[in-house]
Amino acid sequence: MIPCYNDATLEDCVTGILSVEDDTLAIEVIIVDDGSTDDGPRAAERLANRVPGIVVLRHEKTQGKGAALRTGLTAATGEFVAVQNADLEYDPADLKRLVTPLVSGEADVIIGSRFISPGCHRVPHFWHFVGNRVLTTLSNMLTDLNLTDMESGCKAFRREVFQSIQIEENGLGVEAELVAKIAQMHLRIYEVGVSYRGRTYTEGKKVAMKDGWKTLYCILKHNLHNVPVAIQFLFYTLIGGVAAIVNLLVFLSMRHAAASVSASTLTAFCVAAAVNYYLSVKLLFRHKARWTTWTELAAFLGVVGTVAMVDLICTRFFIGMGLADGAAKIASTGIGLVLNFIGRKYVVFPEKSSRDWEPQNIG
Repeated sequence: MIPCYNDATLEDCVTGILSVEDDTLAIEVIIVDDGSTDDGPRAAERLANRVPGIVVLRHEKTQGKGAALRTGLTAATGEFVAVQNADLEYDPADLKRLVTPLVSGEADVIIGSRFISPGCHRVPHFWHFVGNRVLTTLSNMLTDLNLTDMESGCKAFRREVFQSIQIEENGLGVEAELVAKIAQMHLRIYEVGVSYRGRTYTEGKKVAMKDGWKTLYCILKHNLHNVPVAIQFLFYTLIGGVAAIVNLLVFLSMRHAAASVSASTLTAFCVAAAVNYYLSVKLLFRHKARWTTWTELAAFLGVVGTVAMVDLICTRFFIGMGLADGAAKIASTGIGLVLNFIGRKYVVFPEKSSRDWEPQNIG
């Protein structure tokens, strides 16, 4: 499968792929043009007219690599699916070695690593290398894998495995999403060293700093809902801290504007609750894991209201025991933090635990 966007090397890429075909390996080529504005679409059609079996799919508007993979998977019929970027940073000659553990039945997924290869390796940008190491390490911490190159764009799958993954990301964040989801499926994952000829920006490299931040977000989004409870609670504490800061800022702003204490407190609480819900959905828990949107929101408001009442009761209780107002509020806030986390995890955003991938579960 070749996702491509304004890649002048498309024809060379396809030629390189077809060169590894032999009596033991039949190749089906699926080109997904992601709204290219150069000669790419015409080049793809020329290839399809010249070489039987090449499938060309096209997006009218550019959507991103994840969207291209999602489109290409609908046409895949081979026993295995390998992803080959059209820009030739990865050498098509490595494809046969890449699928060898799949053919032998040892693996379900292969990830090509640029950092364990004995082959040709162009020296990349230093900060790209550092960023890759940081993101790979964070991903490994949350997936419990030991990959050397999580962001590798060179991957191969058993087709039924790949087609069982619901790809949500449209852009380059799909690499982090795929790693997270195959880890949660408890598949047999192997790494194979691949050669790498990274391009410079003047040569057409498209990855930018914003893609690094997007990958970081995708690592958190697709992993945190599945990590141990202690780690989830740590991240929920950070989310709760952000919401608390928002609560304080809104309260002080409204008081500065001469709003009443009651109006300021209520408004600040509601805004902070909305921020908490948004960050919980975007980073930590799975939106609509069990409920519809509105019933999930109703469950969230129910938990918030219940914890608010508990907070009031605990604060009064601790003050009645002789604690200073500040100490009483801190103690009740700690209790509320734990109860909020429990309520969100088990009432608002409950989901079934992941289980091992089984071929018979895939239609």
